[in-house]
Amino acid sequence: MYNVEKEGDYYMIKIDADLEKQIIDQHLLTTAEILYHMPDHPNMLQSYIWQEYDLCPKFPKLNKFLDFWAHSLDGSLHSVYVASKHIIGPSEFDFMDFEMTLQ
Repeated sequence: MYNVEKEGDYYMIKIDADLEKQIIDQHLLTTAEILYHMPDHPNMLQSYIWQEYDLCPKFPKLNKFLDFWAHSLDGSLHSVYVASKHIIGPSEFDFMDFEMTLQ
C-alpha cells in the first residue's frame, strides 16, 4: 500500500495510487454488472462485471467504458446495474506516527 523512500535527511512515504484516489480525490469503488446480448445468439444475455475506482454520481470512467463498448464491441448492451461504496471512511482511517523496525 505504501513505499518508504529516503530523500536526503528525510523519509518519504509514497502511498498506492488507488489509496490516494480514495483519500484525496474521493473516488468510490464502483462495480457495474453489464448485461449484453451475445453477438451469435441475440436472444441470450451474458453478464460482465466491471470494477474500478470512479467518481459518483457522474461515473466518468464507467461512461467512457460503456461508450467504448457501444461503439467498438459486437454485443449490444441490454442493461447496467451500478453500485459504489467508500472503502475507507473517516472513522476507519487515521494518521499515525511512523514506525519502522530494522532487522
